[in-house]
Amino acid sequence: MRTPRLFETNLYKLLQVDPEADPEVITAAYKVLLDKLHLARAARGVTEFREAELKRAYAVLSDPGKRNAYDAEHAPVAFSIGPADGPESAPIPVGGLSGRIAAQDGGTAAQAHDDGPPAVRLNFGRYAGHTLEEILLLDDEYLRWLSRHSSGLRYRNAIMKLLAPSDAPRTPVKVKP
Repeated sequence: MRTPRLFETNLYKLLQVDPEADPEVITAAYKVLLDKLHLARAARGVTEFREAELKRAYAVLSDPGKRNAYDAEHAPVAFSIGPADGPESAPIPVGGLSGRIAAQDGGTAAQAHDDGPPAVRLNFGRYAGHTLEEILLLDDEYLRWLSRHSSGLRYRNAIMKLLAPSDAPRTPVKVKP
């Protein structure tokens, strides 16, 4: 990974587009910004410099090959805090959701079981890194609380499936007449 240069301009910010923007959006943003620049030709040197920056950004981001190379070179990387010799010290992909999902190696957010859907892992709180199944064995009350709390909304369906009584046949309850 390269060392970022001081005062290096982010081309996406320069064109005021999202890093996951479609090529049509990049072209439209370039044209709009160039038109605005031509309307405000007050300071001659500044507008020429700004126009050159916009053209450079558009040249890189409009070409798919150059854009992929730029994204790979400028991709932010975060490292987890922990012992440097464990698997926790591996770089964590940072960026758009689709990039994180594509870069995911199966162990960070969900881990597949052989017999069913992927296990959901929490990435916050005291049970960060644990699957919902593991938390059920450790602290089922926490899962009940999490299913009601706003931070657990995205996990509610999976939690309810875990907390639901099993489909095993129930023994009938005998009631005395």
